Amino acid sequence: MKASTTRCDRSRRAASTLPYPRPVTVTTTSRATPRRAVTIAAAVDVMAVLAFAAAGRRSHGEALTLTGLASTAWPFLVGLAAGWLVLRVRRAPLAPVRSGLPLALLTVAGGMVLRLLTGQGTALPFVLVATTATLLLLVGWRALATLWRVRA
Repeated sequence: MKASTTRCDRSRRAASTLPYPRPVTVTTTSRATPRRAVTIAAAVDVMAVLAFAAAGRRSHGEALTLTGLASTAWPFLVGLAAGWLVLRVRRAPLAPVRSGLPLALLTVAGGMVLRLLTGQGTALPFVLVATTATLLLLVGWRALATLWRVRA
């Protein structure tokens, strides 16, 4: 019986005759996301929550002090951290729908629960504004990053 030559065999033979070394292809079976992408995504998420808290304080005429910003942002930062853990965002930190959308909802839900437990305001208009802003920020930057990566 005659052995058939596959396309892979032909390309291997052709590559072995090249005057320069063959390129090395590295494949992994792990689903690990590069640590840098996870770190950047977490940092951008934290900055988005802090920006929302700062904008809220400013729109209500409150001082933009470090302690004031911390007191406003901490419930949402805790919600954000819980969302990262529960949703395992590190697996797809740049995915707008898979990570950004549920992360934004968990961030707001966790933040509102903590605000309620600590006697801070949770009026319906605030919940709606916080949800809209957090969705725009956490999903929006991921969508822009995805578009940028696709075009690059």
